[in-house]
Amino acid sequence: QVQLVESGGGLVQAGGSLRLSCAASGFIFSIATMGWYRQAPGKQRELVATITYENRTNYADSVKGRFTISKDNAKNLLNLQMNSLKPEDTAVYYCNVQRLLGARIDYWGEGTQVTVSS
Repeated sequence: QVQLVESGGGLVQAGGSLRLSCAASGFIFSIATMGWYRQAPGKQRELVATITYENRTNYADSVKGRFTISKDNAKNLLNLQMNSLKPEDTAVYYCNVQRLLGARIDYWGEGTQVTVSS
């Protein structure tokens, strides 16, 4: 079965960095389109970044130039490098798999908390 397990969250000061990882299993990782989403208290879940199986990336305007999404197909890991963190980046971050080649699927991890202090 599909499993997505996030790690790497924590507490960091504004301006700092964190690297999130998502360990994936149960599907062919190399053909997956995946994404990171986040949900802050009292707000809807929102897109952070996506990456296709061809390594095409897409970012929310709020994180462009600060965050980098990447896939490690050898280790079945989805990563999110977050630099220049701001208090408004505070949220639970979720890993998502949304396509295998052209076929749509939808699985989520349980999330990892990121807290940025001012």
